Amino acid sequence: MHRLLVATLPILFLSACATPQAATQTASSSAQPAPPAATQWLADVSAISDAGENAQRRQAIAARLDALDLTWRKAPFEANGKAGENLIADVAGPADAPLLLIGAHSDRVAVGHGATDNASGSASVLALAERFQRQPLKHHRVAVAFWDLEEEGLLGSKAYVADGTTKPALYVNFDVFGWGDTLWMMAPAQGQAALVDSSRQATQALRLGFSPGEKYPPTDHLPFLRAGWPAVSYSLVGAEEITQVLDAYAGKKSHTPAKVMRVIHTDQDVLGQIDAQAAVRGVDAVERALREWDANVVTNAPAATSTTTTSESGR
Repeated sequence: MHRLLVATLPILFLSACATPQAATQTASSSAQPAPPAATQWLADVSAISDAGENAQRRQAIAARLDALDLTWRKAPFEANGKAGENLIADVAGPADAPLLLIGAHSDRVAVGHGATDNASGSASVLALAERFQRQPLKHHRVAVAFWDLEEEGLLGSKAYVADGTTKPALYVNFDVFGWGDTLWMMAPAQGQAALVDSSRQATQALRLGFSPGEKYPPTDHLPFLRAGWPAVSYSLVGAEEITQVLDAYAGKKSHTPAKVMRVIHTDQDVLGQIDAQAAVRGVDAVERALREWDANVVTNAPAATSTTTTSESGR
């Protein structure tokens, strides 16, 4: 999530450093063997979070895209005196179909390993890329994006929107998707009722909590919405954390800050916090929701043109 968090919540982070919490068990340490999807998701989180600096994190993502035999490209940009590089991969679907773009930021802050923020989101996007490659949507083509420099002010996603070459019918963002029993969805008050409904049905079927609404931390859905482009964002957290997070962003002090506030942007953001089986249940729910949305939504979006800002390709 955007580094504004560091400036606005110093008390919470000092509290976290003074009383570090024990890491939650990973799926691999559970008494029950992890299903293959959870094993792969956790391997992707590990590869990204253990890679090192942001360039190495992108290399880990690119290696996974190669393993999936997906065509990907680098989209370099400059903003606020900083050089960054997004990764964008085509997944499936005819070129003239409306675009469903799914993304997450790949960069991290200087402390911790960025496992929750946001290797978890990047791994969730990779999981959906694999699923939609294997079974494409009927009415949309799918591409995935991994934004750079989100922590510096959403710079990667801003650069994509500012370029304006490929406007998606919908952008779906993932940020902080590492544990919990509730799918938290940033959904505008108007325009995405169909996806909210399909998300509710999917979470009910999988016995997950669901919390949609406009109040949500700042992350890469914002540049899309500010440009008038359709966008939503998903997180997976504990149900009790949502109010705690929103209170923190509203400047309200809490003696019991949400786990996510104690973890992200601190040295606690490591693989041991992750619950792979919970995360994959969340990915399952979003996949169901998007397939239902694709089957039912009526889109009048014009066919998108091909992106032309790339300078270097992968496979």
